[in-house]
Amino acid sequence: MKIGYRTIKTAVGTPLAIWIATLLELENFASAGILTILCIQITRKRSILSAWHRFSACVIAIGFSFLFFELVGYNPLAIGFMLFVFIPTTVWLKITPGIVTSSVIILHLYMSGSIDLNIIWNEIILITVGIGTALLLNLYMPSLEGTLEKYQNKIEGNFSIILKELASFLRDGNEGWIGKEVTETASLLEEAKSLSFRDVENHLLRTHNRYYHYFHMRTKQFELLERMLPLVTRISGTNKHARKVAGFFDELSESIHPGNTAVIHLQNLKEIRDEFRKIDLPTTREEFEIRASLFHLLNEIEQYLIFKRSFKKSDV
Repeated sequence: MKIGYRTIKTAVGTPLAIWIATLLELENFASAGILTILCIQITRKRSILSAWHRFSACVIAIGFSFLFFELVGYNPLAIGFMLFVFIPTTVWLKITPGIVTSSVIILHLYMSGSIDLNIIWNEIILITVGIGTALLLNLYMPSLEGTLEKYQNKIEGNFSIILKELASFLRDGNEGWIGKEVTETASLLEEAKSLSFRDVENHLLRTHNRYYHYFHMRTKQFELLERMLPLVTRISGTNKHARKVAGFFDELSESIHPGNTAVIHLQNLKEIRDEFRKIDLPTTREEFEIRASLFHLLNEIEQYLIFKRSFKKSDV
């Protein structure tokens, strides 16, 4: 069983918030811990947004509570009327994540039987302690660089294997590959993109995140690799032109890394395409279909390399 950082922060922050509220001699001091639990988030950006939503909603809830409880009375009917107005207001202000947190404050005020400045001040300090404790703890987020690099290495390794297997099929029609790297890569890319997005939200002042763009680029390339698979199966392993493309796939398989080699490969691809255009036209239907699949395959490879070239330009 693995214990994550969010669990640790919750376990540390909850008693800390209660302890601070106790030192300040606040009424309902245990609720500071509840507020902290509700505000612990997995990224800095979500933490700041959560703190803003919840604090704003709590302040509005105090105003509505005073208005409805004093006018309608301290009874369940007043809570119902107030929620009819309060919830749509939070939706309109786009602070709905603060509804649950606000309910804690609303019930405090309801149980008080009377709202005065001392009670309002007590609730505001309680909100500040609970939300503030969570916000301070969320300022620390563990680095994801090491994990993201592992995903990068594994995905690049799988890309290399896929390209080698495509080359092998084009060269001699080898059908021994079961394709497990394809399904594995699809899962790895989804996990890596999710993790890289968390990394984006942990760097509030960074305008560019290399890993986020990198995995987005690899996803686009992977879609092209999946489209290449049925094309390759239509091409006979005995075709000499297919063996030429197989050699190109072998070269690509040795160049799966973050560096910029796309320009070189695009030039080589152009030479192969020019060479194919000079050969005699096919004389049979089978040769025509193979030639058409080869040209389609070259177009897909070109787009694959263009995605990589574009990534390096945006990475500068």
